[in-house]
Amino acid sequence: MAGLEESEQPQPLCGTAAICRGVPGAPESDGPAPGAPGPVVLDLLGDPSVDEVLFPSRPESAGAARRLTHRVLLDQWDLSPQLAQNAVLLVSELVGNAVRHTGARRFGLRMLRRRGWIRIEVRDPSRGLPCLMPVRELDVSGRGLFLVDTLSDRWGVDLLPRGKTTWFEMRTGDR
Repeated sequence: MAGLEESEQPQPLCGTAAICRGVPGAPESDGPAPGAPGPVVLDLLGDPSVDEVLFPSRPESAGAARRLTHRVLLDQWDLSPQLAQNAVLLVSELVGNAVRHTGARRFGLRMLRRRGWIRIEVRDPSRGLPCLMPVRELDVSGRGLFLVDTLSDRWGVDLLPRGKTTWFEMRTGDR
């Protein structure tokens, strides 16, 4: 992901605020229910199952990444609602880590599918490795990688010349 920190993402061009609900930088409105993927989210932001989608490293980008994940897993790939719900949660955790801990201006989301598996990747320009910490019952933070470790079948980190990709894989029912 060489040069990710220098790249700029154009602001989405929106016809109405309802269409752009949840898109970073877009106006808010009384449009679709929060969390609803919206009919044109892939057109506005890009399709992470085709090419990496870049986001500004801001907390509100997590919502857009969740909507994209939801849209691809349920609408395009026709996977189970439970699998989609777990994957959306894990995307939120990885995006949260990229936003909070890397100091990056941008991060990328990519989704891959092969028979029996999905793989979701979050790339950022930091080479700092995430750390799976022990979690105690009363802990109020630090559970992100614990959830990734618990809900995914595999996860890991690939170091790049300029940054890293943190990924997880989940089995699907299509074998």
